[in-house]
Amino acid sequence: MKSHLREIVLYYDPESSSGKMTAAYARSLSHNVILYSYDKAPPTVTGWRGILQALGMEPKELLDKSKEYYQSNIRGKDFDDEGWLNVIKNNPKLIKYPIAIRGKEAVFCSTPTSILKLVNKSNTERYH
Repeated sequence: MKSHLREIVLYYDPESSSGKMTAAYARSLSHNVILYSYDKAPPTVTGWRGILQALGMEPKELLDKSKEYYQSNIRGKDFDDEGWLNVIKNNPKLIKYPIAIRGKEAVFCSTPTSILKLVNKSNTERYH
């Protein structure tokens, strides 16, 4: 998964305060922000695989284990990578934080300012 270097693609939960703040912060950094609600996130396992590769993370690391659905339906189960990718694909509301992508780089935004890691990668590139 990649985006153009002049844009920020953000996958997030627009109902969460973290998601709203990260989206607002992204908009303050760039005029070219594409927002995708997690329920409209990549519809394929392949799309999620690309995002995870860019993040350098395992599928299970994206999940909010404190959510009720996770506790009652997933906790204690052991899936292979393909299984975890399907859990993400079918339950995107379980994703803990927004995911920002710029070019080939991605950041799991545990705070809204985490998105700065994408912007500060190169001081020579400008968004505006």
